[in-house]
This record gives sequence, structure tokens and C-alpha cells, in this order.
Amino acid sequence: MSAEPEASGTGSRERFPFTVVGVSHRTAPIEVRERFWFGRAEASRALISLRSKADVREAVLLSTCNRTEFYLLPGEDESWMETLEELLARKVGPLEEGVRAYLFQHHGLEAARHLFRVTSGLDSMVTGEAEIQGQVRDAYEMSTELALEPPMADTVLNRLFQMALAVGGTVRAETGLGEGAASVASVAVELAGKIFGALRGKNVLILGAGDTGELIVEALGREGAEGVIVANRTYERAVNLAERLRGHAVPFDRLPEAVGSADIVLSSTAAPHAVLSRNVLQEAFPHGLRQPLFVIDIAIPRDVDPALGDEPNVFLYNLDDLQQIVEEHVQIRKDAIPKAQRLIGAQLEEFHKWLASQEVVPVIRHLRGRGEEIRSDELERLFQRLPHLPEEDRTRVEEFSRRFMNKLLHDPTVRLREGVRHRDRDQIVEAVRYLYGMEDDGADDEGEGEREGEGKEERTEDEVTERVSQRKGDEGARQP
Repeated sequence: MSAEPEASGTGSRERFPFTVVGVSHRTAPIEVRERFWFGRAEASRALISLRSKADVREAVLLSTCNRTEFYLLPGEDESWMETLEELLARKVGPLEEGVRAYLFQHHGLEAARHLFRVTSGLDSMVTGEAEIQGQVRDAYEMSTELALEPPMADTVLNRLFQMALAVGGTVRAETGLGEGAASVASVAVELAGKIFGALRGKNVLILGAGDTGELIVEALGREGAEGVIVANRTYERAVNLAERLRGHAVPFDRLPEAVGSADIVLSSTAAPHAVLSRNVLQEAFPHGLRQPLFVIDIAIPRDVDPALGDEPNVFLYNLDDLQQIVEEHVQIRKDAIPKAQRLIGAQLEEFHKWLASQEVVPVIRHLRGRGEEIRSDELERLFQRLPHLPEEDRTRVEEFSRRFMNKLLHDPTVRLREGVRHRDRDQIVEAVRYLYGMEDDGADDEGEGEREGEGKEERTEDEVTERVSQRKGDEGARQP
């Protein structure tokens, strides 16, 4: 396989300066990360606000338990970063070191590589976790569904996220990266098992009946736990989840009663504030705890007031406390990582080629526009000299001129597309511009000529074949 393309390659970064800016478990502790978390509706508002206040052409916002990342295609006005920092500062409130201290940035192909690693589970706290791929898909689809013009996820980010989802599926299908316990929920249950030795016969309370709650139930089932208690704001969901382990559900207004009977609490709600507070604990244990209560909080924002960890006989763990077990899982999967990286490298190279081909699209359009302009002028001169020409013959001459122009430009168009994928694209583009006299007339802009040259002409057989072949390549890249 050929070497991966350099992220700083000329052209792709200049014309497509996409970037990712964000925080993750690698750059910020949980008490900071939770302040950056965006719910779905809040994320939509943030993207709309960013588009309205900054020169941002495309954007996707990914916000999960361990990361909040803005994938952006900025315009030429570089003040977008200042606008983004202001948006985040309003979101998170005052931080001692400021917002910028926790942000990371990747640009160009390094941003693409980062997204491919994220979607594949290589950048997750639990290496190989499967949930992240669905979270990336949800974030991408949310951007595509925003009623904005131009679309928030347009040409570049559409292709980027489609390829990221494709490589994520390939990595999981062709490597052992996702084998075994591969989720934060399963690691949390594993930690509970390490504490108690065995979970059978222990009273386990699950707070939250969403996707993570379901993963917790699956992991508990593998450990032989039964009779769990599930508390959720939607009582029906709690009932359905509890029945899977012969347990029972409780309404959220009876939470103190449920906590009072638990040995272990596993919490993963989507609440924007703490649901397990000191008041709940005091109501659950009015005379104080007489035996240990283990609480594992894997929610962002956190479900459990951190102050509970200071209470006697309360042992509180959060996402960052799971790191030791996470490291063990990294070792289990380390043999699968090199192959996963090779698969990511191959997909990154394909994305790089696609970017290169996009750079010549304006030149090709302009070239065809110039051809159409010349064709039209010459036809007009011809018809002025032959006013007696019957309409039927005029139509035939018109058709001949179109086919002739398409045939004449077909090979240069194909060669130009192919050449920028494998050679010095800047030199090739400049050579074409020089040969066809485009140096000073805005070949990179979508001029008037292209609207005629591409929109109305009849396609030659060769050109149709080229378009069909190109479309098949596009569809292959879109497969998730």
C-alpha cells in the first residue's frame, strides 16, 4: 500500500481547510468535559449560531460522554475561531485557565485522520467501543437535517463523514478491535465485579433506561446478575429494561427508596443536572450508611453530586476513574491496532485523492464554459453567412458542434481528473490554465460560461460512460 498522504500537502489544505476543534478525555478532566456537553437541540442551535456569526461553510458537532468536537469547513475569514471560542465560553462559563487551554485542533488531512480514528474506536477511552459509530452517524445526520442553505453538511463534510462511517464498519469487521467487553458500560460493570468478586445476589440499581442503560443490563446479564432495580423518568422504559433481568422498575419520585436498598448504583441518565444528591442520600439513609454503597457514574453531565464521594461508606467512581481497567482493554486489543491503522490509512488516501479531484472541478467547468462560448459564437457567424440554411440543417449543425466539442474536451477532462490524483496537481492545473488562456480571467470561479457548458449540452457516449463510472465510485464511498 502506498504511504499515507501528508496532512500539510499543498492544495487540499488551502482549498479545503477543514478542521476539527474540541475537547476530549485526552485534553480535559470530567469536571471540565461535562460543561462542554451539548444535547441534540442545543447542538442544532449552536451550529446555526456559528453559521450566522462566522464565515463557516460546513459544520458537524459531535458531543458524547468523552468528547465535544466541531468539524468545520471555514471560509476565507479567519475570525471563525474567535467566534467559536466565544460560543464555547458562553456555554461552559468561567474556567480558571480559559476555554482555549482545553481545546485541541487538527487541520486538513489530520482532521480527517482524527475522525476516522474516532469512528473506528481507536480514539475512545475504551478502545474499539461500538457506540461511537452510532454517535458519529447521529451527529452527521443532525447537520444534514438542518434547514439551512447552503446545507450545513455539504460536499466536503458529506464525503468525509460517509467515508469515516465506512472505515469504522470495516475496522470492526476485519479486525479484533471490538472483541470482548468494548463499552464504557461494560467496563463499569467489570469494575463492580472487581469490587465485589461476584455480582450474583447483589442489589444493583440502574439509573437511566437509555442506550447506555441497555448496555449495562447486557453486561450485568453476562455477569449473572438478576433482580436489578431500574429507575427512569419514563416509567414504561424502566419496566421493559428491568424485565430483561427479572428485576423491577421504580418511578423517579421513589428514588430514595431504591437507593436505600442498593449495594451498587450504576448511573447513566441524560439529565442536565445531578439526580443523586446529598438530599436523596440522606432521605435514603436517615441514620447514615451502615454498609458500603458503591456508585459508578458514567454520565456526562455527571448524574451524581461529586460531594457524595466524601460521605462515609460511599465509594464514588466516575468515567475518569475507569482508566485502569480501560488500559487493560487496550492491551487486549493491541494486536488489532496496526491493521486498523492500515485500513484508516488506505481510506485517508482515497479521501486525499477525492479532495485533489475536487480542486480541478472549477477549472474543468471553466474550460467547458469557454468551449461553449466559442462554439456558440462560431455557430452564430456561420448561420449569418448561411441565412438560407433550412431549420432542419441548422439543428443538425448545432448537434454536430456539441458532439464535436464534447469529444474534443473529453480526453483533457479525464486526464486532468486523473493527473491531479497522482502527480503535482498545482503544476498540471497551472499548465491547463496557461494553455487555454485562463491566467487572468478567474478560472477558479464559477463563471457564466459554465452554466451553459454543463447544464444544457447533450452528453457524448464517452462522457456518459465517464459520469457513470464516477457515480459508481461515489456510491462505493457512501456505503456505511
